[in-house]
Amino acid sequence: MRITIMGQAAFGAKVLETLADRGEDLIAVWLPQGKAGAKPDPLEAAARLRGIPAHRPETYKSAETLRAVQALQADLLIMAFVTDIIPASIVGAPAQGTICYHPSLLPRHRGGSAINWAVIMGDRETGLTIFWPDAGIDTGPILLQKRIPIGAEDTTGSLYFNRLFPLGVEAIVESVDLIKAERAPRLVQDETLATYEPLCNDKVAAVDWGQPAERVHNLIRGCDPQPGAFTFLNGSKVRLFEAQRLAAGLSGRPGEVVAADSEGLSVAAADGVIRIGKVRTEAGKQDAAAFAAAQGLRPGDRFTAA
Repeated sequence: MRITIMGQAAFGAKVLETLADRGEDLIAVWLPQGKAGAKPDPLEAAARLRGIPAHRPETYKSAETLRAVQALQADLLIMAFVTDIIPASIVGAPAQGTICYHPSLLPRHRGGSAINWAVIMGDRETGLTIFWPDAGIDTGPILLQKRIPIGAEDTTGSLYFNRLFPLGVEAIVESVDLIKAERAPRLVQDETLATYEPLCNDKVAAVDWGQPAERVHNLIRGCDPQPGAFTFLNGSKVRLFEAQRLAAGLSGRPGEVVAADSEGLSVAAADGVIRIGKVRTEAGKQDAAAFAAAQGLRPGDRFTAA
């Protein structure tokens, strides 16, 4: 089966390496659209190391790109971490179709920040979906899904790098085997269960210390490592990482520093306290304890919304 891979970054590279090591017939790689000479991508490097042609079209919407895709006469296109909007004509070009990796249990958490929102919304489990993309956003039939629990201290980063990344590579391999065996399902998504959230960026990453501690904790974990949930100290933006909820007993006004010691920086929310392990400012990332010491923070000082 002639396979092309469209994607980027370490995930795309790992998918290529794994399939190549299995002896799959990988005929080409498609990179994020853009001008020729862009910074080399890990997927591009992995392809060239194995002598697999790598293409970076200026746009996926042109007739020229469609002709190039069709000329390859691929049997299957695998979308492994794709952020461009891909026309239905390209998705439908391979003889056996296109499959796509998405890091949520579709139809829940459609969109480009699925892992972030699963954590922010306090989900107790998440997972990944391999699906057959269509003209919608994450709306095509499901081929397979894998589920994982979300732990109390998990972050978007820990979920992705420790579990959804390796599990996703395994799921793509399993999907290829099912397609080759002509046993790959096409299960229609239940639209009554669908959710779609925006990108997780600074429009949603501001901390409101007047919210319950659980919500603040979930927001900080969901924005860790990117974009970093933020608050302000004396007018300067401070991003927060490695959050933990502390046991009952400590309290203070929302945003008030309750403790600043070698364990980190403890800040009060509406009904509890959050300990912060690291912060990032214009000066860079550092331990919260070192930041507190440098700023001379004491119990009673407060973080604010602006």
